[in-house]
Formats: sequence, C-alpha cells, structure tokens
Amino acid sequence: MAPERFAVAIDGRDLELSNLDKVLYPVAGFTKGEVIDYYTRIAPVMLPHLAGRAVTRIRFPNGVDGIHFFEKNKPGGTPSWVRLATLPVPGSTKSRETIDFVVVDDLATLVWLANLAALELHTPQWKIDADPDLLVVDLDPGAPAGLRECCAVAVLMRDRLDDDGIVAYPKTSGKKGMQLCCPISGAQDSELVTAYAKKVAEELAAKVPSGITAKMAKAVRPGKIFIDWSQNAAAKTTVTPYSLRAQERPTASTPLTWDEVEAIGTGAAEARQFTATEVLDRVEHHGDLLEGLLEAGPELPV
Repeated sequence: MAPERFAVAIDGRDLELSNLDKVLYPVAGFTKGEVIDYYTRIAPVMLPHLAGRAVTRIRFPNGVDGIHFFEKNKPGGTPSWVRLATLPVPGSTKSRETIDFVVVDDLATLVWLANLAALELHTPQWKIDADPDLLVVDLDPGAPAGLRECCAVAVLMRDRLDDDGIVAYPKTSGKKGMQLCCPISGAQDSELVTAYAKKVAEELAAKVPSGITAKMAKAVRPGKIFIDWSQNAAAKTTVTPYSLRAQERPTASTPLTWDEVEAIGTGAAEARQFTATEVLDRVEHHGDLLEGLLEAGPELPV
C-alpha cells in the first residue's frame, strides 16, 4: 500500500502527494493516484491549452459523489513556485475586486492541482491581458436529444463557420454535449465575439427550428440542441480539452475527428463519451487533434 504522504520532485519543483489510494470515482474504482497518473500522462497535449489562461477548478475532495466546490482564488498552502495572475472579477459572489488565479503552465502545477482533487479544469477563451483567441460554440442537448443530435448540429455549424473562413475543431464535453473550438485573431474583444456567435446561432435556429434553439430559456430546450453562444462572454469559462469530468466514470473532454462527428451524427457510430484510458490511447494514435487551436486564426466578420 502506498504511504499516506510522500514527497516528489517534478522538474525541480518539490511537492507532496497524499492519499493516492483514495477512490474518487466509486463506480469505476478510479483512485486519486490514477487521476494524477492521467494528468501526468496527458500533460504534453493538455498543457498547451492551459498555458497562459486563468484556471477555474472544480474540486471533489471526497470523490464525485461527495461535496464539491468551485475554486478561482489560489488555495491555502499554494507553493511559491505556482504562477499566479491577479485579475479583476466584477460581480464576484464574495465581493472581491480581484482574485489570484492559478495559471497552469507546467507539469508540476498540473500534478499539484490533481493532488488537490481538482478533477475539472475550466479556462476562458482569452489569455491573460489579451482579447479572445478562441471562439467557442457550446452544444447543449435537451433530453431526449443527446450527443448524436449535437454532432448533427455540429456539422451544420462547421459548414456555416467555414463560409466566414472560420475553422472549427470538435470535442466532446465529457458529460452530455460537445463544443466546437475555433482559433480567431485575438484582436477583437469578447463583446464582438459573443455578438458574432449569437448571430450565427440564431441563423441556424431559424433554419432548423424543430431541432435547434439559440434561446436561453430552459423551457424551449427539450428535444433540441441549445447553441450556447454566451460561452464567449469575458466572464465565462469552458472545460479545458482533456480535462476529466465528474461523472460515474472518469470521462474526459475529448477531441474528435470530423469523420467521427459525421458518423455519430448519422447514426453510423455510437454516440458516447470517452474515459481517461481511452483518451490516452486516442492521443497515442492521433496526437493532439486540437493542435490547430494553438495558432492564430482570422478576424471575425463584423
């Protein structure tokens, strides 16, 4: 049995790991040690998508069936070597004017957060002190619609964005829906990006009113795919590529190929989320399917 606590050094950073045998996903028997192992192994493709962005964490100290909490501010006992970014948070529920956000630029910081049972990592569409370099289209299914219907809408959205020269990269949410992530110029503010996303969402909803909605009201969502254009607001975050999710099984937000999306959308392939083990296997086979997000994209049409 592993010791309760032991010291490790990662790239010259000293940290202490604890309770590695603690089960965080009871149905799957997936332990904190396995969570740390996953984040360690996925780091080469995940870290580029975390770098330079303020990270919001969702922590599950007693596992996915226990109490959880969102954490934006640095936690107590944060090591001195962890990069922090002090940023304004207007409208904070705790009446803070600024928060010291954690920035995950290296493996040691990622492992430190995993040891804190920060299962889910969420990031904004902008890097610190910059305008958005990502446009995100969040596809949220209203039951009985599910991931299959999301994929069908994703293909429509891909083609519409392509009309404006915007390239979309698909990924599952790790829960029930999916997102399309699009590299943009980083030269336009979040209000403009949000307005563009809303316009395109409303266009598709008008074309397919029986299956798509761009309205926030939950009452209109059953059986439809809600295109959540509001994810591009400056205060919003989206689950980071490859992040684990707090489900019964240790699923993760998983990049897909467009061939897979089309196959799922037509019913030719199973509509499903992927587990941590499967994601690692996929990366070994595909590499980072979202690598294109790391390069600047075009400006959005005004």
